[in-house]
Amino acid sequence: MIRLLAALLLLTGAAQAAELRVATWNLEWLTARPADDPALPENVRPKRPEDIDTLRRYALTLDFDVIAFQEVDGPGMAAQVFPTERYAIVTTADDVVQRVGFAVRHGIPVRRNPDLVGLDVLPGAAHRLRSGADITLDLPGGRLRLLAVHLKSGCNRDRLSGAQATNLSRTCETLRRQIAPLQGWIAQRREDGVPFVLLGDFNRQMDGPDELLAALARTAPLARATAGRASPCWGGGSFIDHILAGGAARSWMVPDSLRVMVYRETGDAAKEQLSDHCPVSVRFRLPD
Repeated sequence: MIRLLAALLLLTGAAQAAELRVATWNLEWLTARPADDPALPENVRPKRPEDIDTLRRYALTLDFDVIAFQEVDGPGMAAQVFPTERYAIVTTADDVVQRVGFAVRHGIPVRRNPDLVGLDVLPGAAHRLRSGADITLDLPGGRLRLLAVHLKSGCNRDRLSGAQATNLSRTCETLRRQIAPLQGWIAQRREDGVPFVLLGDFNRQMDGPDELLAALARTAPLARATAGRASPCWGGGSFIDHILAGGAARSWMVPDSLRVMVYRETGDAAKEQLSDHCPVSVRFRLPD
């Protein structure tokens, strides 16, 4: 297991600069609905109570400050992993099973902003896309804006433009359409002059000259915590869960602080019972 730091708000040297540990974690169909619920695909097996208990133990052991989560069926389910005596829970208002949200440690002032509903670029479709969860943290050194996302799956490496993209698959076309609302959100943060973090399940490998990342970075310079790294999750591979920092938050990101929690459990059965994603975290050193 990759070594995880236990402390979340640390004091560093004479400057006494606080550190904030931020993570993203896709909990893969965290729902209490029965397997035959019409809202669930036929191949989805809901979590057992013991699976949820295991995820909760991991969450309590990791003890993050802020967790952006995905694929959670509402605040009640989120609270089963992130207990409300420790965390404030914020989820989108989407009428979908796979909702996006945040768990924020009590003591960190948090304000909910309107959901980024523009990410649902197919509003009339039978299966709605997920909005982004948008919050502001009021920290001692100023505000930090965070947007948690879960973008369209199925286009993790294919081209999104150019000659090779003239016959885009439906999933890649959908992902390409989600770029504009993300650019709009980033542009507004740049205009506001507020440090920001964009994080979650992008369903996109960003190594090399990735078009999605390049499009976002054209709107404002970004620092990607996962740059140049491979994920050890479930045997290893490329990251599709990312943490991107913009504005002043780029310089707050602590170099080489990326951590991935890998599960003690192994094998395909454990992967299905827990999550096919692992928590990905990074530390931010906050200004005084």
